[in-house]
Amino acid sequence: MDTQSYFPVPPGVGMEENFLSLDDILLSHERLPIRTECTFPRLGFLEKSIPESPGTKMELPLWLTKGLYERKRKVVSVELPKVYKEGWRTVFNADPNVVDLHKMGPYYYGLGSQMLHFDSPENPEIAQTLLQTFIARFRRTMDSSQNAYNEDTSAFVERLDCLEKALFRSGQSGLNGFQSWEKGQASQLTASSLVLNYRKRKITDVQP
Repeated sequence: MDTQSYFPVPPGVGMEENFLSLDDILLSHERLPIRTECTFPRLGFLEKSIPESPGTKMELPLWLTKGLYERKRKVVSVELPKVYKEGWRTVFNADPNVVDLHKMGPYYYGLGSQMLHFDSPENPEIAQTLLQTFIARFRRTMDSSQNAYNEDTSAFVERLDCLEKALFRSGQSGLNGFQSWEKGQASQLTASSLVLNYRKRKITDVQP
């Protein structure tokens, strides 16, 4: 049995976040374009090159933007990143498989889901594009993971979003398990490394 110092924690689903997940922690630091709707006195250190007056445009991390955003009291307004605007949605709706999602943003699905926290008339279209893009790319991702046994898949994987990469690794893990089962290796029992280390320590203690 392999031992790991860190056991990966899966990210949250949809608009939910899992703060024990490294992926969600990195996602929360993605920067969003915002416009201030009120004065921020003595907070110019957030972006030193611009004034603190209303109407100021800047970029803030997702976690801070969500903290400042209020529906009743307009503190900041959030602008859509270009990958979620109508022009790119048209590209995704035409053929999402041609898009390099990692280049457009490694957390395309995660950040897109988080954008639904902010009021926007385009939210229904964004949600629909996210869903259709995932459905259209899912089959190709899993087909590639199942038909690439002992092949170099780096060129394909580097174009995937982080969620798709996790699905690809899961598919390959299932394929490797099936191949081991076919070869009769799945029924072989091996001692845990913890047991082996315990036996070594016990033998050392017994030796004079």
